[in-house]
Amino acid sequence: MTSPAYAIAKDNDGRSIWRFLISELRPKGKWLTPFNIISIPIILLGLGLIVIRFAQGIGSVTNLTQETPWGIWIGFDVVTGVAFAGGAYVLTFMVYILKMNKYHSIVRITVLNGFLAYVFYAGALLLDLGRPWNVINPIIGNSFGTSSVLFLVAWHFMLYMLAELIEFSPAIAEWLGARRAHKVLSGMTIAAVIFGITLSTLHQSGLGALYLMAKDKIHPLWYSEFIPVLFLVSSIFAGLSMVIFEGTISHKVFSDQISKENHQAGKGILHGLSKICAGAMFAYFFLQLLVFIHGKNWNLLNTPMGYWFLLEMIGFVLIPMLLFFYSYRTNNIFMIRLAAILTMLGIILNRLNVTVIGFRWDAAIHYIPTWMEIVVTLAVIFTEIWIFRWIINRMPVLRESPKWANELK
Repeated sequence: MTSPAYAIAKDNDGRSIWRFLISELRPKGKWLTPFNIISIPIILLGLGLIVIRFAQGIGSVTNLTQETPWGIWIGFDVVTGVAFAGGAYVLTFMVYILKMNKYHSIVRITVLNGFLAYVFYAGALLLDLGRPWNVINPIIGNSFGTSSVLFLVAWHFMLYMLAELIEFSPAIAEWLGARRAHKVLSGMTIAAVIFGITLSTLHQSGLGALYLMAKDKIHPLWYSEFIPVLFLVSSIFAGLSMVIFEGTISHKVFSDQISKENHQAGKGILHGLSKICAGAMFAYFFLQLLVFIHGKNWNLLNTPMGYWFLLEMIGFVLIPMLLFFYSYRTNNIFMIRLAAILTMLGIILNRLNVTVIGFRWDAAIHYIPTWMEIVVTLAVIFTEIWIFRWIINRMPVLRESPKWANELK
């Protein structure tokens, strides 16, 4: 089967290619859907608030101060979002390095999700900077130094986005019908995967390392010298839970693009992912237990923050871990999806506890995000979903690649 794009892209006339690209910008499907009705006003309002933020300064739309310079745009958009994007490095490692071909059908959509997450959440980082033009400083080491954790995280982010773009680029080449480019880009996939896995493991832990410098500002129940390790381990089940959640929605929304074989393989994939999540969560829970015992913070449990900590560990780590174990043994798909949702809520709670809720918890005036910060965050998420949907409907992400692409491999 020849891709629709190839019939146009193979024409040497550049105008034909441009006509094709312009035609692809046109919306497909119904406009009056519940998601569109909800998301469009929020995106437009968010864009307006972003204009105000850059025109009048960060204080015009946020409650950030010199004492609390990092708020929900860092705690949720960046730190939490990057954890959810961890499914890309885990799955590419499983498929391309461990040769677990059972999961190959979901690699592209997972890599796409990871790439878009990094692009949008790195972009959201600019919103949080009082002087956005200084974003270049951690990249070049100016005023920070090349030994700074922020310098390493900045470079990891940039290089990992490039690695994910290369991993996903064969799908773009298939969409455009670019056979020669497809052959070259496919040959670069393994190198990009290895490079991306290395970078991802470093910056997942690097985000935790940023908070090692805030020992006196983070509540003792959430601070430890092992934050980088905990961030790395939790990114494994956070990313795979997002894969389960997203896959469930994609199989319903884009069911017409998924082959019968991949539909049938879906339950087996969920079953396997639940086993990995259960194992990773067990390791995380055991590490958290060791950190707690080592910290000797028993007296803090009988406090409001202690109850909050127990809610996180029992309600959103232990319980979903047991659900994953149970659903794996009984092959209960509903329980797998429920465990994935609880796990995602637990990751959100954990990252916000470290970055917002437990940060300067003893301050006289505690940071609470304004409604405008929340609207901008929702606008960023909805815009990402719109672009994600646009790509899925046009490129061979869920549907089968054209025959010529398989012949070139």
